[in-house]
Amino acid sequence: MRKMADPYVLAWISVFVTTLLALCGVVLKRRKVIGISSARTESVTSVSAVDGECRSADGCDTDVIIVGAGVAGSALAHTLGKDGRRVHVIERDLSEPDRIVGELLQPGGYLKLIELGLEDCVEEIDAQQVFGYALFKDGKRTRLSYPLENFHSDVSGRSFHNGRFIQRMREKAASLPNVRLEQGVVTSLLEEKGTIRGVQYKTKDGRELTAFAPLTIVCDGCFSNLRRSLCNPQVDVPSCFVGLVLENCHLPYANHGHVILADPSPILFYPISSTEIRCLVDVPGQKVPSIANGEMANYLKTVVAPQVPPEIYDSFVAAVDKGNIRTMPNRSMPASPYPTPGALLMGDAFNMRHPLTGGGMTVALSDIVVLRDLLKPLRDLNDAPTLCKYLESFYTLRKPVASTINTLAGALYEVFCASPDQARKEMRQACFDYLSLGGVFSTGPISLLSGLNPRPLSLVLHFFAVAIYGVGRLLLPFPSPKRIWIGARLISGASGIIFPIIKAEGVRQMFFPATVPAYYRRVPPAN
Repeated sequence: MRKMADPYVLAWISVFVTTLLALCGVVLKRRKVIGISSARTESVTSVSAVDGECRSADGCDTDVIIVGAGVAGSALAHTLGKDGRRVHVIERDLSEPDRIVGELLQPGGYLKLIELGLEDCVEEIDAQQVFGYALFKDGKRTRLSYPLENFHSDVSGRSFHNGRFIQRMREKAASLPNVRLEQGVVTSLLEEKGTIRGVQYKTKDGRELTAFAPLTIVCDGCFSNLRRSLCNPQVDVPSCFVGLVLENCHLPYANHGHVILADPSPILFYPISSTEIRCLVDVPGQKVPSIANGEMANYLKTVVAPQVPPEIYDSFVAAVDKGNIRTMPNRSMPASPYPTPGALLMGDAFNMRHPLTGGGMTVALSDIVVLRDLLKPLRDLNDAPTLCKYLESFYTLRKPVASTINTLAGALYEVFCASPDQARKEMRQACFDYLSLGGVFSTGPISLLSGLNPRPLSLVLHFFAVAIYGVGRLLLPFPSPKRIWIGARLISGASGIIFPIIKAEGVRQMFFPATVPAYYRRVPPAN
């Protein structure tokens, strides 16, 4: 199989040229400007300044209000607080979260954690190092290791209980004297003449209060009730995760994530502590079998269990019998912001992708690094229109990392799902075999997935190299009209998977960010 790899060097070159031509064609189509709909007013309340100045109800001055103290909100609060900003964080519930996602941090995300000075937040929570993935299909398996040779031995992925990680970051943020964490529910953004001045919120004891700041950053997660006033949310729910915890069992490959290319869609296993393994079973669509009447347990035992590796079969069945089964919808949403003076979106409230690749926290932490670097030279945040214009560069500067991870997540999910279509079957098998080749054929894609090499063009090249590799498998040693037809449909299907995702991400910002005027925004002059 390795001997077949060399002829595809020419194919890579042809794909490169073809892809650029296709992308240029898409770029020529002007993107439709979406108007700000009436939905924007649902979460906005008008206010008037007193003596030209808005102040919080408690009389204390604040530079930045952060709505939400999840991964993005907590990390951002600590980052801005460390830079000397006065930060007020309002979180719906400050008790430890209990979620079945947000448990795997890729190596690229861990590097961002180090850059933000938060690497100690994965300590003392029984976090496990992750060194790569194991891929399973039809009884065959292959191991894909992260390319970590050039990094310190401590650099790797990390997997953990999401709630423990968030609590550590909240503690770290709250340890700064200029960061204030408060439990409360933000009900609306406060607007004056088109500028967001702060928030209205209800405290834990039921009081209605207002808080004002020059900049409000909304990080209230995937179920955000505030984002409609700041972006055009186009949320898609392609599937749901069914979560289980396997106890006291050993995965076939220690310290690796495990992906089973099952029917109808992938199954994931990864450690979340020294004694627990998280299992996430993907169920396509928005409806899942009922847990209450036993349909879910029956589905897991009869459809899913026969497809898991034999080493963990008994532990999987025992976890199903234990009954602690949970579900969560998998959401994806491209970033489509309305630049709004005085406000900014971050985290899952701003941008989501399928969690198959575990890239959400990496994108959020990378966004925080970009925003920190943009805000650091600014001493005054009070000129909201100028600040808004300046921060338009954030949406462009974040694109290489965010768009690579978002596109890969969406494309891989489509490829990894089973399909009765023969061309899709061939694409799925080609992907498994391509990754099994080793060398650049595995380290290239895994470096993209890990966030270590966030290059959109590299992603497109590898994706179409998989498709061409699949066509080559069909045509050798003897092509036939049927095989040629399947090969043509394979290329067409691959294009149909990746190009809509790229279009949603923004072709120009993704591949040609230097051509976007906002890329060159300069620091506003001090007043």
